[in-house]
Amino acid sequence: PDGSRAVCSVTSFDVDNNSASTALWLLSTLGGAPRQLTRCGSKDGQPAWSPTGDRIAFIAKREQASKKDDSAQLYLIAPDGGEATRISDFGPGIESFKWMPDGKRIVFTAWVWPALKTAAAQNRQHKAWRDRKESGYATGESFYRFWDHNLPMGRVLHLLLLDVASGRITDLFAGTRHELPRVDEGSAGYDVRPDGRCIAFAHDPQAEPRLGSPLAVVELDLKTRRFTALTHDAAWDCGGPRYSPDGRQIAAVAAHVGSVHTANAHLVLLDASKPRRPHRVLGAEWPGSVDAPLRWAADGSAIYFSAEERGRCHLWRHDIASDSTEVAQAGGWVQGFDIAAGVLVVAADSALHPVRLHARRGAAPAQRVESFNDRLLAGVQLGEVKETTLRGALGDEVQMWLTFPPSFKPGRKHPVTHLIHGGPHAAAGDTFGYRWNAHVLAARAAGPAHVIAQVNFHGSSGFGHAFKHSLIGRQGELELQDIEAGTDWLLAQPWADPQRVYATGGSYGGFLVAWINGHVPAWPEGRYRATVCHAGVFDRVATFSADSYPLRPKDLAANFWDDLPRVLAQSPATFAGAMNTPTLVIHGALDYRVPDCNGLAHYNTLKARGVDARLLWFADENHWVLKPQNSLLWYREFMAWLDAHGGVTRKGVGKSARRGPAP
Repeated sequence: PDGSRAVCSVTSFDVDNNSASTALWLLSTLGGAPRQLTRCGSKDGQPAWSPTGDRIAFIAKREQASKKDDSAQLYLIAPDGGEATRISDFGPGIESFKWMPDGKRIVFTAWVWPALKTAAAQNRQHKAWRDRKESGYATGESFYRFWDHNLPMGRVLHLLLLDVASGRITDLFAGTRHELPRVDEGSAGYDVRPDGRCIAFAHDPQAEPRLGSPLAVVELDLKTRRFTALTHDAAWDCGGPRYSPDGRQIAAVAAHVGSVHTANAHLVLLDASKPRRPHRVLGAEWPGSVDAPLRWAADGSAIYFSAEERGRCHLWRHDIASDSTEVAQAGGWVQGFDIAAGVLVVAADSALHPVRLHARRGAAPAQRVESFNDRLLAGVQLGEVKETTLRGALGDEVQMWLTFPPSFKPGRKHPVTHLIHGGPHAAAGDTFGYRWNAHVLAARAAGPAHVIAQVNFHGSSGFGHAFKHSLIGRQGELELQDIEAGTDWLLAQPWADPQRVYATGGSYGGFLVAWINGHVPAWPEGRYRATVCHAGVFDRVATFSADSYPLRPKDLAANFWDDLPRVLAQSPATFAGAMNTPTLVIHGALDYRVPDCNGLAHYNTLKARGVDARLLWFADENHWVLKPQNSLLWYREFMAWLDAHGGVTRKGVGKSARRGPAP
């Protein structure tokens, strides 16, 4: 709270044990080395200072006093050291939390059985659930699973209040139909008024919650237990509430989805004293899309937030009096930030380094406050990263990022690989990817060094709403034109080898890889020697099994039961008869965003057609590949597949391979 120190979580990986551990570290904003604060847990996270700064609360699963947590609990630790103390014993576990201003209570979220009103009843039910023998999942809900897990069966996400001294827990939503959004936005989804009397939270007002339903902001008076809806217009999707320092206003993020479902998110101000008054939109003409969480300046004159702009994500400051928005700290890519006592701390990466933390006081230059990855990077040489623009679909300007290997020689021919981003409303940019690291894929220990190209095709975020919305109802069409324009640009360069051009991508990028395979002739008549499709959509109808099924008809501008031809026209499977390009297909069984029936059908189709194909399937990974050993396997298979198709062979460079690499 006094701005002198910050606390963050740092994850370290143990490849030999195929594990990761996360600990809390203290950072001085005044200078000095970081200090590790916790050591006993393996997943210590979400740290938050108490209002007086004498304690830090965090969430962890640990063993203490001969009791091992079987769900995440709240712990307290003094910033000057010592052992952490468990302060909660709640069977359903703790998902996120915030301190109350008095420092004596903590509001937290948990998945609870809504009919049970006491913590004791919740604990008994949790024990019975934990000890059950059956494994079936039964539901009548529309929103029942998300990303890589089923939502807790029969439970909803509530706000609860913990008394720190006694451990007493009160369910603030008990006996009501209120619940927090099932996507679980963490502590960004609710906020406590500075006087501690009220809590504002995002809520799905629909009778049956669904992914993608417009959210409303509701305020709960803790004394009267009265709920007041602060937003009423179903045409606006509101979330991320944040009280002003004086508690009179609430800033939130809101998108006018009644006009179009891809609408950009704006800053809005809500007046809690006049709940029926329409909200005030700030910066209505500003072209960006605001991301939560929000932070107020201490004097209430401005609001800080992050937002994308042309392949970068900056920290922005919106001045309320002038209704103007300016960059407060430029990206790279801002991954997180906080502000206290006039000290701003920003966590940001770039294409040339992983996340670093900087602190800034007023107008003084930002000072770096950690060096966590410096030793690891000291012996690593990274290639040059450039951005360029080209003319793409509809005559629009399209951005493309290039990552060169350290061994790049402009006088030599280099293989060229497209890395096609997912989303589609996302962007390739000035950021350091861990799962698709362009430097790793460019610079090979064995095999030829590649130039990596990343096109921000139509639909990408950060280039204005019209660009973002342009692919709705015709997915694949404009994006392919942009990628092909990128390939034209690349092949015009003297260093690009036209016989070794590859297309790779994940998620929506995987969809585009499959789309390319059905629309671009195979090499040598076509451009692409081989492709890699990670977690890509193959069959639009089968992908209705995804967790995001309520959103897909909006993107396709059709329901498959109403207009099957239009849906099939945007489905790679429709064009399987033209797929002849060798393809490595990668998928995880726990992928509920693009269920693995897509990857398996894609691979099986290629094999049935006699096309050179290879499958890498993970039983224990989701949309991403996260386990250390699996990640290394992913990179090995990825690079070996490209090398086997036009890469290095025993007899030299440029030879074609009929089969994929050995395991």
